[in-house]
Amino acid sequence: MAKSLVVSYGCSKAPLGLQHPSLYPNNSQASFSLTLQRHNQKPLSLKHNYYSLTTLIHRRLTSPITAALDSDVPHPLHQGSVNFRSNKSFEQWDSLTAKFSGAANLPFLLLQLPQIILNTRNLLAGNKTALLAVPWLGMFTGLLGNLSLLSYFTKKREKEVIVVQTLGVLSQYVVFAQLAMAEAMPLPHFVITSVVVTAGLVLNFMNYFNLLNAGIWRFWEDFITVGGLSVLPQIMWSTFVPYIPNSILPGAIAFVIAVTAVIMARIGKLSEEGVKFVGGISGWTATLLFMWMPVSQMWTNFLNPDNIKGLSAVSMLLAMIGNGLMVPRALFIRDFMWFLGSSWASLFYGYGNILCLYFFNAISKEFFLAATTGLFLWIGMALWRDTIVYGYDTPLRSLKELVLGS
Repeated sequence: MAKSLVVSYGCSKAPLGLQHPSLYPNNSQASFSLTLQRHNQKPLSLKHNYYSLTTLIHRRLTSPITAALDSDVPHPLHQGSVNFRSNKSFEQWDSLTAKFSGAANLPFLLLQLPQIILNTRNLLAGNKTALLAVPWLGMFTGLLGNLSLLSYFTKKREKEVIVVQTLGVLSQYVVFAQLAMAEAMPLPHFVITSVVVTAGLVLNFMNYFNLLNAGIWRFWEDFITVGGLSVLPQIMWSTFVPYIPNSILPGAIAFVIAVTAVIMARIGKLSEEGVKFVGGISGWTATLLFMWMPVSQMWTNFLNPDNIKGLSAVSMLLAMIGNGLMVPRALFIRDFMWFLGSSWASLFYGYGNILCLYFFNAISKEFFLAATTGLFLWIGMALWRDTIVYGYDTPLRSLKELVLGS
């Protein structure tokens, strides 16, 4: 997801671990000890951060895949018929998919650089009014999504994608700084944005290196949960204005619901499943937020077909490639949320807009055919390779495990 749109309370979205302990420390410790005992290992102390242990053993424990809606809950890679210690093809594909995710940095960075360069030129030329065309409020929504995803992948210990999301946050912040210098963004809003960005980066990386207090991390999770759930319905509603009344009611209602849910989870008024559900809200809202981008763009194309030529075919191609590079990894580790966001953005945002450009004769037939062939060959390769390394007979089994769990 250009981002690929993340966190939870104690139930973080990491498929590379076990049950998250921050909400249920007693339960997770018992579960963890039992799991280790099943493998004839001495139970380990959970005094230190949970993920330091998870990182060491996440490829050596056998555990069934969880269902799609539990993709925010840490669980180890599924072994199925594969022996992690002896299957070289499995290990090689594990390494390759991680490298593919890391390679997504390049197209995503190239997507933001033209705007940064253009803003710099306008600032140097004294043309501050040109920066008024950049919608800082819409960018802030994207920034919140990136921070949520950064928290998500930090808990997953997916280093390559952590870099992707970090670069996304930093590149957007550079644009915010340019807008503030041009007075196209109010200074108080820029200060608040700076605090959010700094806090988000510091807290995520402290958590990654096991240096963060669990209570502080839970507070951060609460913040992005409330923020994400409040923003999503408001953005969806605003897409269809003026065909529907312009109102902040959707966001306000969602904000009240989010705050209520967070408080009830914190004071123990929800069941374990309810707490798990609330804990997964921020990740899914970030994913749905990025998934909404192509819907909004398609709606704009439908209303103003003449404006389609204003889209950059190269930018759409970069979006398709960047998101597509993360699809194999999401499929391999059976993370339905990540897979859904990445594949959706690649197909409907990147390729979907390329299709619109071709339909309106804004790109050549050769460009369209090359993009079409490359995308579907890539997706086909990812499904085929995943089937091979897991020792299955059909990619449908991989997809079934991805969606339903095993």
